[in-house]
Amino acid sequence: MVDGLNTTLRRLPPWTLYALAPIPVVVLFYLGLTGGLGIDPAKRIEHELGLWSLWLLIAGLAVTPLRRWVGINLLRFRRAIGVITFFYLTAHLLTWLVLDVQFQNVWADIIKRWYITVGMAAFILMVPLALTSNDLSLRRLGAATWRKLHKLIYPAAILGAVHFLLLVKGFQWEPILYTAVIVGLLCTRIRADRLPGLRLFRQA
Repeated sequence: MVDGLNTTLRRLPPWTLYALAPIPVVVLFYLGLTGGLGIDPAKRIEHELGLWSLWLLIAGLAVTPLRRWVGINLLRFRRAIGVITFFYLTAHLLTWLVLDVQFQNVWADIIKRWYITVGMAAFILMVPLALTSNDLSLRRLGAATWRKLHKLIYPAAILGAVHFLLLVKGFQWEPILYTAVIVGLLCTRIRADRLPGLRLFRQA
């Protein structure tokens, strides 16, 4: 079954993800313009784009564990997922800037509201990743430096989860579950042979 899925995925060109990526954004703004998102469409669009950003962050982090433990190979789509994640983050940010606060008291909000501070930090970490998600940057930086740079996705993902946690009011399970999933996926990156306790245990 997994082999058949991988065969199908190999036939699917990565550019199809780029072609499909704008569709949810277009649908959201269409619903907002036609009254399909309630009394505060700007807030709804902003929230939905933020959720899409988190989903895509999780999808990107899941590529390696899926290949390692399940056998599903999505490596050829990881770059596209990363670029599309940045696209959604940018749309999320622009919705806040243009439709929500309308460029008023932007810096004051960034400094005073912790969830905005954290969200902006996550976005800033994603900028160099988006700018270097191409073969030319890989050749110029070298594979080792490029890989180190793209590990910024780890703190960016954590900051994205914290942004959601700080944003909601009261105790809500949704941001907690997203945070748990992101932390769990990041923990899968830790190699057992690099943990001192486990290394000593194996040598005993």
